[in-house]
Amino acid sequence: MIQAYNQSVTGTGASGVREPGVAVIIVNYNGGEVLEHCLRAVEAQTLRPRRVIVVDNASHDGSVEGITARHPAVEVIRCHENWGFAKGNNLGIAAADECGWIACLNPYAFPKPDWLARLITAAEAHPQFAFFGCRLVQAEHPDRLDGTGDVYHVSGLTWRRDHRQRVEQGALADGEIFAPSAAAALYRRADVLAVGGFDESYFCYIEDIDLAFRLRLAGHRGWYVSDAIVHHVGSAIAGTQSDFAVYHGHRNLVWTYFKNMPAELLWRYLLLHLLLNLVTILVFAERGKAGVIFRAKWDALKGLRKMLQARQAVQASRRVDAAALRGVMTQGLGALYRQWRASLLFTDF
Repeated sequence: MIQAYNQSVTGTGASGVREPGVAVIIVNYNGGEVLEHCLRAVEAQTLRPRRVIVVDNASHDGSVEGITARHPAVEVIRCHENWGFAKGNNLGIAAADECGWIACLNPYAFPKPDWLARLITAAEAHPQFAFFGCRLVQAEHPDRLDGTGDVYHVSGLTWRRDHRQRVEQGALADGEIFAPSAAAALYRRADVLAVGGFDESYFCYIEDIDLAFRLRLAGHRGWYVSDAIVHHVGSAIAGTQSDFAVYHGHRNLVWTYFKNMPAELLWRYLLLHLLLNLVTILVFAERGKAGVIFRAKWDALKGLRKMLQARQAVQASRRVDAAALRGVMTQGLGALYRQWRASLLFTDF
């Protein structure tokens, strides 16, 4: 969760740009040339952010060297160890004072020039919404979508809507989503601070679903902006099927369910949640990843006490009833089966 950090961090640069109150936060770890590509895309925005903050998680590829010389408006926060995507974003959020909005952007995400302008226009048009998602297009295959918002199933599983679908077959209209992908998303900063920011124990993967879940429990809602377009290199650093991704993703799925699910829904769908975790183990064992999936689920159980302690505060601050929350979740075995048929279930986050 967000707190005051004053150890193992140094800051360089200051933008001084005083236009719209938006801070773009880019968490980098060995981003290489893609980070430079990302920064050029940010500089090309028709709506200039007030702050551009790169949080570097102890990269050793030289990707942040000379950034402030090449991009004077960029601020760099250097971490002396890899603190992960969640804590990296929290550092940027904490530093982004005087900004009403924060835009999270992966270094391997390249927004179109009107991306930020369209997000802010949507935020102004929909003040009842606190977080906003984008249309993610696969950078390698621009005729395919990477996602149009994140889905949360009542079983506790999650996936990216329209992932791998043709662009013309995806969601073409704006509308409510359960969560945006933090690869490229806009959040009202005050609301993120009020719920404690990203959960740093997640390190990475599913931390954006968890944040959106807590924002929803606090009474906030998410909106998909179809014309805010970002080309995204999916899992460019970790890899979509790496042991790292499988471990963190499937551990964090369990934590998110038990920490955030209201009691009425937790007990109602608990058997389905347990069944699908069992199926997950069997699927990954068959794929030769038995060791990593067993470790993920075992560590999820070992960390469950901490999540249940966090649950007390999360549920105590809940402002929406379970029925309303269930209404924005995906339901039914048919949805799970379709994801299975699309080869998405259990593979991507």
